[in-house]
Amino acid sequence: MSDTLIIDQQKKALRKEAKKRRAQAFAALPDAATVLRDRLFETVDLPAGAVVTAYWPLGDELDPLPLLQALHQRGFRPVLPVMLGEGKPLIFRGWAPGDELVEAGFGTREPAADREELDPDVLFVPLLAFDRAGYRLGYGGGFYDRTLEKLRKLKKITAIGIAYADQEMDSVIRGPYDQPLDWIVTEREAFQITRPRQAR
Repeated sequence: MSDTLIIDQQKKALRKEAKKRRAQAFAALPDAATVLRDRLFETVDLPAGAVVTAYWPLGDELDPLPLLQALHQRGFRPVLPVMLGEGKPLIFRGWAPGDELVEAGFGTREPAADREELDPDVLFVPLLAFDRAGYRLGYGGGFYDRTLEKLRKLKKITAIGIAYADQEMDSVIRGPYDQPLDWIVTEREAFQITRPRQAR
């Protein structure tokens, strides 16, 4: 069995536990989205007027829409992700509160094809679990890892994982293609990920 297949199987088992933790946090913390929004503004210095994106919330995911709406009010340029198909990076189209969205499958929604396509400067990334090294356990599709890898080759971006504090794990299993985050923000705290500089 290849190392990649072993990692995939280990992640699959962890996702069950992570989903259980998230569901419990969702039930216990109905105001987490607004608390997280306020904590982020107090802690993270975002570039003025930046193009920002977050996911459309599903089920018991922590809702990023109060944050995205507040960013719009403060002069940032929100976009939402659009899936182009399996194995492909996401693209992003313009969005403002009140815009009509189209059904995109899996229960999610996205801007219509006539909206402007922009590359985000700041991405608020969904996750099932995270660790203090900035690695996340995603849903297994690899969309955000491919997207972060692509964008980081184009320009400087900031990837921020938003989650309930109880979604933290001691160490998230990571594969060779997993992209680390730059910040983690929860309803309890916000912390920046520091990494050793690479030798030149």
